[in-house]
Amino acid sequence: MLLPNPAGHYHFLKGIDPYSSGVIADPGFEIVHVILRDQPPWRLGFERVDEHLAGQGLDRSALCAVQLRCPKPYSIEGFIQFNDGYRRLLAEWDLLIDGLNPVARTNVAPSHEPPGEPCMFAFSHTAPAAAGLAPSLVVAGAGELRGGALEASAIVRRGDTSEDGMRDKAACVMDAMEQRLQGLGAGWDLVDQVNVYTVHPLDGFLEEVLLRRIGPARRLGIHWHHTRPPVEEIEFEMDLRGVHRVLML
Repeated sequence: MLLPNPAGHYHFLKGIDPYSSGVIADPGFEIVHVILRDQPPWRLGFERVDEHLAGQGLDRSALCAVQLRCPKPYSIEGFIQFNDGYRRLLAEWDLLIDGLNPVARTNVAPSHEPPGEPCMFAFSHTAPAAAGLAPSLVVAGAGELRGGALEASAIVRRGDTSEDGMRDKAACVMDAMEQRLQGLGAGWDLVDQVNVYTVHPLDGFLEEVLLRRIGPARRLGIHWHHTRPPVEEIEFEMDLRGVHRVLML
């Protein structure tokens, strides 16, 4: 269900406690993606978000998505514990909507030079848009969990990283991406960045499972990040973005 966030000037798809499933800017507004060059610890990252929004004359409610990087995948229990602190900060910022978290998120563990502690890689916010811009959106990261349930038993082909196993995992995640796009009232024509997060080869299913299904977004390719999803035993994650402006701070 697509829900309004009037103060933030976007709509969001209901997700779970630590994040929504995706966001799309309201008419007259756009989503701006901001990459932080130094990747500060995540709490300091929120201070940077605050400074940036204030400098743009925007309220905290404009924050609509966050990208985090963690040192290594968490256990399910560890992930839940981290998410509790993360959600509390969003609540302190008064960002929750009737108890629901509207802010989308991706959180992955780089295989090369991982950070020493959870850090903020990027964030996205809404801003007034020039006339005539197409809608902009962010689809939150998702791994191969049946129904999105954060349970070991919900992992597709758990423990199987064979080519067939990875194909099924990728197909599950692609299903989630398409469902979220549809839930946002959007399509692949609005997507300008398709991100894949895995340390496993894509060769065996890249064309069949990914490229054939992304339609017009294929013209911009797929961005493969050699990283692991944030939870142990999950092997494949994706997120999507369609924005008109990307900044680096």
